[in-house]
Amino acid sequence: MATLLEDIKKQSDWTVKAFKSDGIELDYSMGSLIEIDRFLQKYTKDGQPIKGGRLAKGYGGKIFSIGSYIGETLIKNVPDSKWITDDDTPEGEISIEVNLADGTRCWPVMRLMKRIKNGLEDGIYPYGVSLTNIKADEKYDGAFWRIEKEIQPIEPKKPWWKF
Repeated sequence: MATLLEDIKKQSDWTVKAFKSDGIELDYSMGSLIEIDRFLQKYTKDGQPIKGGRLAKGYGGKIFSIGSYIGETLIKNVPDSKWITDDDTPEGEISIEVNLADGTRCWPVMRLMKRIKNGLEDGIYPYGVSLTNIKADEKYDGAFWRIEKEIQPIEPKKPWWKF
């Protein structure tokens, strides 16, 4: 059985591949977190995954995978940062923690769940930038604030046999 740390690395890479299959490039830059917010804007509504959307099936596993990508992005942008995991706790996948080099602690999966519940007001990109703004060598991208106008949640299509 794999450890949480091994699963984090594997699922983070899976997230990159899954998004790429939709034509979305994730490159572990802080700016790539905007793509996570765009994805969530498209496939969630009122705090829930949209029926028939990318998060509808395998929700828990996908949340862990995307949260793993978020944490890996923070770690790659802030040298000397690391994961803190506990393989013995039943909520281990939810409570994975990133400790940044300056002692800042964050919980990417929990933040992702909060983003889904509350929408853009708890955006992943501003969260990541606020945690790393002094440490990461990347400027804030105001494109985040256009997401709400540019992307509307998908509306599931009725099966053709339902009139």
